[in-house]
Amino acid sequence: MSHAAKRRIGTAFRYTFLSAVSLLSIFPLYWMAVASTNRTVDILRGTLIPGTEFLNNLRFLLEGQNITGAMRNSFVNAASTTLAALVICSLAGYGFEVYHTKNNDRMKIVLLTAMMIPFATTMIPLFRMFAQMGLLNATLAVILPSISTPFLIMLFRQSTRSFPHDIIEAARLDGLNEISIFFRMFIPTMRPTYAAAMTITFMGAWNNFLWPRVIIMNNEMMTMPMLVANLTAGYVTNYGVLMLAVLLSTIPTVIVFFLLQKSFAEGITGAVKG
Repeated sequence: MSHAAKRRIGTAFRYTFLSAVSLLSIFPLYWMAVASTNRTVDILRGTLIPGTEFLNNLRFLLEGQNITGAMRNSFVNAASTTLAALVICSLAGYGFEVYHTKNNDRMKIVLLTAMMIPFATTMIPLFRMFAQMGLLNATLAVILPSISTPFLIMLFRQSTRSFPHDIIEAARLDGLNEISIFFRMFIPTMRPTYAAAMTITFMGAWNNFLWPRVIIMNNEMMTMPMLVANLTAGYVTNYGVLMLAVLLSTIPTVIVFFLLQKSFAEGITGAVKG
């Protein structure tokens, strides 16, 4: 067999394998979309064909749950968390690298250790702290624990290592202060890293379930993950309505990811290379 024939066979095998893996990855999304158009009995039978119950499932969802309020609450929480986390974590990562000292290296060890601690172990102390501060059932209580994470700080620190320090020195000589250098030079240069951090933070904040479930006790502040969980709490679960709620909850994160996927890949790659 010639070398060209071997290459064609190898290429065909790779594309076949990648196509199969892609179909397996997409199948849960397809099944979720199909299930949202069917009745519970059809879903339990394992049907993979779109049905005619989408409007009925939507009507039951709108009548039984405050879907508009949950979507609004989730968006406010996710957007506020993302904005605050980008500013705070990028400032911290930038400071770690630009103002490098031995104490920073010790703090890096603390941050890396903090990444290994499960959130569940700190949830009770956090709850008691927010209760003493009178922040139960408050949006601020949902946002605060997520605006500064060790992972994002280390991500921005690694990215800052690839930022030319000569530019910082030249800007200082031109009379720019440190805040101006950060906002006018660092942020525009590190847009891919910010896109990656935005994607990770928004998706994590949107899908956050455990902490809002603990800190929020008012149905008016319910988020989409909490609403989806409520749909499974009854004696009988309407899987068509449940899958429709899951589908609606997934759409915002899918939109954010597809809008930022190129910058997301560049930002993660740049951070690793840095």
